Amino acid sequence: MFTPALTAPLPASAAALLDRLQAEFPLVRAVAQYETAAVKAVQLAALAESGRMTDLDADSLAAAEDVMAAARAVLQAAGRLDLIGEAS
Repeated sequence: MFTPALTAPLPASAAALLDRLQAEFPLVRAVAQYETAAVKAVQLAALAESGRMTDLDADSLAAAEDVMAAARAVLQAAGRLDLIGEAS
């Protein structure tokens, strides 16, 4: 039978660090979403320039732009547009 090990509470300094790191997670997520969507938007824009864009591609481009806008809003609210190469 497996008996889980008992653990002591986190030291106060570790708990404070964990709180600070958890506060950064939305920013990390927003940067990742922005960067991923930006790459997709560039790819789809190139497809549009070639004249081979389908309706589905156009919907995907609009969705990528929506993701970028939402992520940018999160970063702007935090005053961290510098994370995506923009001035705050």
